[in-house]
Amino acid sequence: MRLIALLLSLLAAPLCAQDRTEVDVELFLAVDVSRSMQPFELEIQRRGYAEALVSAEVQAAITGGLLGRVAVTYVEWAGVHSQRVIVPWTMIEGPEDAARVASQITAHFDEALRRTSISGALDHAAASIEANGFDGLRRVIDISGDGPNNMGPPVTQARDRVLAQGITINGLPLMTQDDGFMSRWNIPDLDVYYTACVTGGTGSFVLPVVEWSAFADAVRQKLVLEIAGLPPERLWRAQAAGPYNCLIGEEIWERNRDIFALP
Repeated sequence: MRLIALLLSLLAAPLCAQDRTEVDVELFLAVDVSRSMQPFELEIQRRGYAEALVSAEVQAAITGGLLGRVAVTYVEWAGVHSQRVIVPWTMIEGPEDAARVASQITAHFDEALRRTSISGALDHAAASIEANGFDGLRRVIDISGDGPNNMGPPVTQARDRVLAQGITINGLPLMTQDDGFMSRWNIPDLDVYYTACVTGGTGSFVLPVVEWSAFADAVRQKLVLEIAGLPPERLWRAQAAGPYNCLIGEEIWERNRDIFALP
């Protein structure tokens, strides 16, 4: 019986492999929707990604790849167990595919979710990439956010788990200098934080957004770089001046958590 089971498993393996689709890149778009984001900012994000996917620049990057197709998913994240799939894994190999994905992203606009767990988003993204049914020549997590990790495992632990799987992490820190109550959770050097604590892997980069008016252009540039797989020397990175406190988000949360206990 054991011999029969072994033979059946060997016969089944090639069939399973044939069910997977090869693509130039598996791209997980992880988009921050924590409560520090205002409704108009959530809408800017979705419209920015939708516009970028159908742009001529991104389409040229897709068709210019070795296989001429990519696999993409669009997931919004906040707390450690708060990941909202807006677009499931979908193959894009032409303008019509991109238009369908763009329409899914902008079909409606959801509310923000609580807390900020970059580590939870990274772990979720890595598991999703492993189970998605695609085989990419490259695998990339593209994560945006307006603040540091303040929930779940330390972000460096999640980053290291992801990098050990051969997945590259790129960052889009949102440094728009917003005023108001929620600004107390943010840090002024978020680009350096992303460089030191979040991103990594072959060709990884950080591309900050300092004004919402520049968001769509930044997303388009970032997608072109990720899909085309440009060499590291062509990519922008923040420079961390010495060691960085990657637990700064957790420390900020502890200092301010009493606010939520007020009547």
